[in-house]
Amino acid sequence: MSAESPIAREPSGRRASETVSGYLATLAIFTSLVGIAWHPLRLILPSLLISLVAAGMAGAGKRLQLASAMICGACLFLGLTVAVITSHPLW
Repeated sequence: MSAESPIAREPSGRRASETVSGYLATLAIFTSLVGIAWHPLRLILPSLLISLVAAGMAGAGKRLQLASAMICGACLFLGLTVAVITSHPLW
């Protein structure tokens, strides 16, 4: 029996932080899209922060984290615009 079990090895050489940053980026995108319809400042600003943390964890060259930051920024603009036009509360 070898000292290193097959369960302990990470698949395809990915680090755990890259996997977690992918989940965080996905969570930030989902929360930002929900924030367009419901209280944009309450949801989109924290999701933008989560997106930036995910981008910092991933390192260079990760497209999902970059897309997440761009989507969160666009959702912030769109959510505030929709809230002002429809007289919906920002908080």
